[in-house]
Amino acid sequence: MARTMRPSSPRAPDATAERHRRLVAVFEAHHAAVLGYVSRRAGSADRAADVFSEVFLVAWRRLDDVPPGDEARLWLFGVARRTLANARRAARRRHALVERLAASLPPSAFVTPPEEPATRGRIRAAIDRLDPVDAELVRLVAWEGLAPREAGAVVGLGADLARVHLHRARARLRAWPAVAYGDSGPAPAQLGRPDGHGAQQRAPARRVEKEVR
Repeated sequence: MARTMRPSSPRAPDATAERHRRLVAVFEAHHAAVLGYVSRRAGSADRAADVFSEVFLVAWRRLDDVPPGDEARLWLFGVARRTLANARRAARRRHALVERLAASLPPSAFVTPPEEPATRGRIRAAIDRLDPVDAELVRLVAWEGLAPREAGAVVGLGADLARVHLHRARARLRAWPAVAYGDSGPAPAQLGRPDGHGAQQRAPARRVEKEVR
């Protein structure tokens, strides 16, 4: 019996190729911003490269979750923030393991490297002393150029609450000698209370206040 031939249906677009095009578009639009974000927070070029790669690997895996337009940048910042946190936890675990191994070795097994100079400025150190969420909001506004609403979206806060946190952070930065004195002031490690109790106050560094407005 002769078999009836059915007309073949039009070939569906290649879903994988379409996903690849979408990822390339996201990468081309936002890779510079993401690289800047992780480079300023990773502490080393190697860790920054690892985190940067992981961010876009997550974007590929969760491409359907990536929002359109500029909201994708905020979404990628959020992924980068969580990836950095995971990397820091892993680094702490490795450090603890190294400490345990080092305790089992004789002193003669170690060579003391030359002391490295401090690389972070006093203003950066003062920001680091803020509450972690407040500090990240300040960095997002000052370094990434985000509006408070956008910065809040990265850390999971609404626009109004993000503004409250930023106002609190500005007040604390203005009160700390590390900012009030500029680079000629006392080192952050020498500071007492965050409100600078017991230290002569000067006008705050205007550039910091301007950056975090």
